[in-house]
Amino acid sequence: MNTTKTRPLSRHNGRLSRRIAIFILAAAVLAIAPYVVYPVFLMKALCFALFACAFNLLIGYGGLLSFGHAAFFGSAAYLCGYAARDLGLTPELSVLVGTVGAGLLGYVIGAIAIRRHGIYFAMVTLALAQMVYFFAVQAPLTGGENGMQGIPRGFLFGIIDLNNTMAMYAFVVAVFLIGLAVLHRAVESPFGQTLKAIRDNENRAISLGYDSNRYKHLAFVLSAAIAGLAGATKALVFQLASLTDVHWTMSGEVVLMTLIGGLGTTLGPVVGAIIIVAMQTYLAESGSWVTAIQGATFIVCVLMFREGIVGAVWKLRANERLPEPRE
Repeated sequence: MNTTKTRPLSRHNGRLSRRIAIFILAAAVLAIAPYVVYPVFLMKALCFALFACAFNLLIGYGGLLSFGHAAFFGSAAYLCGYAARDLGLTPELSVLVGTVGAGLLGYVIGAIAIRRHGIYFAMVTLALAQMVYFFAVQAPLTGGENGMQGIPRGFLFGIIDLNNTMAMYAFVVAVFLIGLAVLHRAVESPFGQTLKAIRDNENRAISLGYDSNRYKHLAFVLSAAIAGLAGATKALVFQLASLTDVHWTMSGEVVLMTLIGGLGTTLGPVVGAIIIVAMQTYLAESGSWVTAIQGATFIVCVLMFREGIVGAVWKLRANERLPEPRE
């Protein structure tokens, strides 16, 4: 019997079965969660988790640190709100408008920034994001400092009333799972493997014939679009799009979420987002101390878990699986 062919097949089946088990477990947890935890908190956490996962595609797998991702998150929220409130579109079409708009904005910003490297790339994204912020401050349709209020949730596909909290929660869960599946598929595809190769050694990837700028630009656009999907969904949940969504501090928060959870991991940004949102929600009475607590948490994670919480767990499990050296 040829064992060389059966071993890769058994490993593939093992990975597939683990992924199916994780998906079923996650679906079960998400189904039970709103009966244990406040649903609005869960919806906010899932929106930010998807936002962090989108950012993780860029920094974790592409090695590109963006300080301007709030531009896509916030602009999609405004576009979704405008489509739902002023144009009267249904929720799914409004979210689609926000997602496509964020993707197009990502295409433009990415085309400008992707030619720079390191800190210069980060500064260019921050500068362009600030331009989007100032537009949101001045544009009449955004509501300025008051934000875009009264965004209707509407009826999903003209049938399901999203004003019902549980229906809205189910919609957010569906959006989160779809966005996470798209990101996971992109990472596991040949595109994702090439992106990681460019991250690890760009010169070698170029010598092999890969257009590194093209791959990084595609990753930037996909990351922007999924970030926009998260921002548009959040606008429907809270029926509000505000300057906070497009402010540079939002870009800083998503960096914090991703680093705490773990760069280059699927579930790391989710864990990081839940931790940060939980701090903001349940420590709100502490006022400005919330920021100090977040900073202390970040320092502890950097010193004790350099790979992030999830990254440290995976590393520990990998070390346990290694065979002991023979005497």
